[in-house]
Parts: sequence; C-alpha cells; structure tokens
Amino acid sequence: PEHIFATYRDPAKSQELLNLKGKNLRILQIDVSNFENHKELYTKVSGELTGAGLNVLFNNAGISTKNARITGARGDDLLNSFITNTIAPILLTKTFLPLLKEAKKTQNLNYNAAIVNMSSTLGSIELNEQGGLYPYRCSKAALNAATKSMSLDLKDTGIITISMHPGWVRTEMGGKNAPMDIETSCADMLKTILNLNSSHNGKFIQYDGKELPW
Repeated sequence: PEHIFATYRDPAKSQELLNLKGKNLRILQIDVSNFENHKELYTKVSGELTGAGLNVLFNNAGISTKNARITGARGDDLLNSFITNTIAPILLTKTFLPLLKEAKKTQNLNYNAAIVNMSSTLGSIELNEQGGLYPYRCSKAALNAATKSMSLDLKDTGIITISMHPGWVRTEMGGKNAPMDIETSCADMLKTILNLNSSHNGKFIQYDGKELPW
C-alpha cells in the first residue's frame, strides 16, 4: 500500500511499534476514548492521502478487565469498556466516512473500502458457555451489533463492514498462555482482509476467514 497509518495510545507500551521503519508508514498517537481527538486524527490522515481515500479502517483499540463474575461487576469497568470497545469505533468510523467513501478499488482488492471492527468470540452470544467477563463480552457483542448496522447503512456505498476475531493471541491482553503468536494472527487477518468481497458484508469472521455465529 502507498500509505499505512498505525496508531498508539501509550508510548511506554508501544516501543516496538515506534521502532518500525517504512517510507509508507505513518505512526500517530491517539486515545480513541477521547472523542475530541478523532477529528484531529482525521485531519492528519486526510492531509497525507491528498484525495486518495482510505481503503481499510481497522478499529483495533480495546480493553479488558479481570472481573469475571456477576458478583464482581463494577460500573466504571462496564462504562470504560463500552467507551473504548464500542462507542469509540462507532464514532471513529463516522469521522472517517468521507475518506472511506473517496476510496476506489485497487488491483488487489474486490471492494472500494472496508471497515474492520476487531471483535472476539467472547462477544458471541451463541458461543458463550462460561459466563462472566461482563464488560468485555457485552461491549464486544454491542460492537458486533454496530457492525451489522454499519453494513446495512453503507451497503450502497461500496464499503464492506465486518467484525473480526483475531484468535487467542499472545499479547498483553491475551496473556502468555495464548496458543497463537502475533505474527501468525496478523498474517492470517491480512490475507482474509485482502480477500474480502461483498458476500462478507455484515459478517462476523475470524482471522482465517471462517464465519462465526453472533
């Protein structure tokens, strides 16, 4: 791609990203939970694109708390999770819609633009057989609902919207016991995103393209 934009919130936890080099890579700082920052990010990105449009918006920011059962549910955990995991992706997508609508098909894509909302199987109501994890489960289920609505609202624009489960990955959130490394998850997700078409619009899929139940 001619342009890749990567964002981070906390420099102390993002050194690996900040160390990356590439003539097409632009690294920008933003706290997506501060909605006032969305327009500033849009201005920076649109200034770099100079009318080219944005082919993929990847809403990846997410938080998870450790409180598992109903007896440990806390209001601030629920609110913060919904702000970062659900509300921020909705409002960021709204802000970036003009750039997504400007995007045109490239030789490598079957669509003009795509919105990829990072979800999780923990947000699947049908797959929930263990309970608990109220802030994360509920906020990701709500994000899945937003994905479905976006896919319907934007179906005539050439923009595809999906929810994507990255797998259980060895990250700060996933923990060291997760079975999948970051490189494998990212490579599989990239392949899946590059192979999206209109039949995927409004679907919940995992890193390897397999469709998941809501």
